[in-house]
Amino acid sequence: MAESELNPQLADWLNAFNQKVAQMLANGYKPTAIGAREALAGVTRQLVSDGPAIAWVNDDLIAGRDYAVPVRIYHPAPGEARPVLLYLHGGGHTAGSVSVYDPISRRLAAATGHIVMVPEYRLAPENPYPAAVLDAYTAAKGAFALLQTRQLTFTPRLALAGDSAGAALAATLSARLQYEPDVPLARQVLLYPCLDYTMSAPSMDQKGLGYFLTRARIAWYFEQYFQHGEDRRAVSPLHLPIGSGMPATLIVSAGFDPLCDEATHYLQRLQTAGVAVEQLHHPDMLHAFLNMEQCAKAACDQTYRRIAEFLDFKPAGRRPHRAAPG
Repeated sequence: MAESELNPQLADWLNAFNQKVAQMLANGYKPTAIGAREALAGVTRQLVSDGPAIAWVNDDLIAGRDYAVPVRIYHPAPGEARPVLLYLHGGGHTAGSVSVYDPISRRLAAATGHIVMVPEYRLAPENPYPAAVLDAYTAAKGAFALLQTRQLTFTPRLALAGDSAGAALAATLSARLQYEPDVPLARQVLLYPCLDYTMSAPSMDQKGLGYFLTRARIAWYFEQYFQHGEDRRAVSPLHLPIGSGMPATLIVSAGFDPLCDEATHYLQRLQTAGVAVEQLHHPDMLHAFLNMEQCAKAACDQTYRRIAEFLDFKPAGRRPHRAAPG
């Protein structure tokens, strides 16, 4: 895609961020799970305001074979049947949480009118691959049953969404569920997705230094996640089987993201398979810009609107009403 200039507000923030990182490295900083989690939480807390009020928010568990997955449910209109959006947060498979992503989850629920369910999937390095994949699968398989148990009205339509590593989980889940008709997926939304664990796309080198998410940091994330000699190509969403049973897909990409080319390659694979796919590309954005909303307000607003438009299908029967933010 054509080269653009980085958004000026993000550029100013990034300059200060890079100076801070350089000082930390000079002082002997070494990456750890503690630091990764604090960094993502800190950026989000600094640059994303509290989300809108949602009518019903509660936490629960989805029982799995070996592990009960905690999940937070955001229902914008508890008295109305709404479709369901399972959202998988980002964080390099080592960071992020339901709590950190609460403002973003609230914005998704308000913008789309969907019941948003956010699982607290297990993180590496304490829980390496495939723990997060298994938790995402458990959440998708058990979402409707939990809503029924809670006696919450819903439309039995399930969509997936995720950002960064969460998008990797969503795409992996879609590839698996395309062969399981008991959990038909309506749509998937992939936000600046991580899709190729081989790190071989050109943008990994072209944008892999100085643009918030670095090639070195990605390599460190993957070392935490893959601890048992896995074939990283074989488990990459980009290289999983893609057939016509995959859900219609919206890909949101950023021009100053080392993962950008992976999104393009995945889009091309979906097109080749005959899967309906759309792309919203922000040429002047960094990776994880939804976590930087104060510096990227227009792009964030456009992204939430586009997600809402993409998910706004008409289920059988009455079309659900949109919930007003706040």
